[in-house]
Amino acid sequence: MNALTEVAFQIILFAGNGKSSAMEAIYEAKEGKFEAADDKLREANEELGKAHQHQTKLLQNEARGEGQSLNIILVHSQDHLMTAMTVRDLAIEIVELYRLK
Repeated sequence: MNALTEVAFQIILFAGNGKSSAMEAIYEAKEGKFEAADDKLREANEELGKAHQHQTKLLQNEARGEGQSLNIILVHSQDHLMTAMTVRDLAIEIVELYRLK
């Protein structure tokens, strides 16, 4: 496995963790457990931050002219990260809606 594929798998891992935590935040808020929901949102932010750090390294390498050939696993990792970030953003809003209920 080459370095680019390894980084792609790290992005997939952390993005998946972040998405799962964001979904768990919604479930906690639905049950009225807002402290737990807030904890899950913090976890989501931490995990997505880790994924974003790996993505940033790839972008910096590309900017230095050290980019590698694109592969489908990397494309998938980027899709996975963007989807997870969207879920996190929506989870924040949904938790707030439950909080106001």
